[in-house]
Amino acid sequence: MPLISLVVPCYNEEESIPLFHAAVICALEQMQVEYGSDDDPVRFEAIYIDDGSSDRTIEAIIELAQAESIADLHVRYISFSRNFGKEAALLAGLKASKGEYVVTMDADMQDPPALLPQMYGLLITSNADNVATRRVTRKGEPHIRSFFARMFYRIINRLSDTDIVDGARDYRLMKRNMVDAICSLREVNRFSKGIFGWVGFKTEWIEYENVERAAGETKWNFFSLFAYSLEGIIAFSTKPLHVASIGGVLSCLLALALLIFIVIRTLVFGDPVAGWPSLACIILFVAGLQMLCLGIFGQYLAKTYLEVKDRPLYVIRCTNIGDLDD
Repeated sequence: MPLISLVVPCYNEEESIPLFHAAVICALEQMQVEYGSDDDPVRFEAIYIDDGSSDRTIEAIIELAQAESIADLHVRYISFSRNFGKEAALLAGLKASKGEYVVTMDADMQDPPALLPQMYGLLITSNADNVATRRVTRKGEPHIRSFFARMFYRIINRLSDTDIVDGARDYRLMKRNMVDAICSLREVNRFSKGIFGWVGFKTEWIEYENVERAAGETKWNFFSLFAYSLEGIIAFSTKPLHVASIGGVLSCLLALALLIFIVIRTLVFGDPVAGWPSLACIILFVAGLQMLCLGIFGQYLAKTYLEVKDRPLYVIRCTNIGDLDD
């Protein structure tokens, strides 16, 4: 039977990890019953990536690694020297995985481990390269956050040629060829939802209703999600640059039309130019448009700057995985 790797990024998930690991064990035991045998059991490895947590996350992971969970489940871990972000943790786990099949999932139980047997069964009985999950509801989320999330997916799918499915999670089961393709991308500014779509491969989707966290608090707030959405748009579209150029052209045309209007009005009606309020509004409008365009250019320039520095995406503090190439 093939080796199945579970890649689990963790950031301050001390309370969630024991609950998550117990649920994973139940799902893997079910997979053993359905797809394995005594002579040829399904083999698993769980790779936990501690993303520079400030609580006892790494201690909880080490305890799992030292305990015997079930047969043929090996717990491995990678601990970063500081918080490098979920994208770096995902990449580290994918690069460390050895399985023919690789699962990426969160430790907060919002990616239900109970779906693993269904995902594996669908993958081995179809000609798909990966099985992905998406939420069909956002029950339990603040309404404003849900609204802006839906708007983000609409905007990025209009701006980008990469298909990013609304409600898609990072929870997916992939074959090794897709994992190798993802790991081959060397970019620093990573946006996994876009990368999954960009590399292609055939995808089967499993839908489920939103599940709230089992323990702890979310590490994402509105502003961090907004910044993350900008990362995605900049990483997978250059159309904001075109929008800035079009805005500049429209501004020039508007200024020309106003100039013609003022000249005709003065010559025909003898009406002098209006006072400073209209002039102040025009100056503020043009200045604001220029600042917006400069901001768009600056975002792309900043990403280019980060890429050319060629710094590693993460630094490993400790791990129990030998010969790990970071």
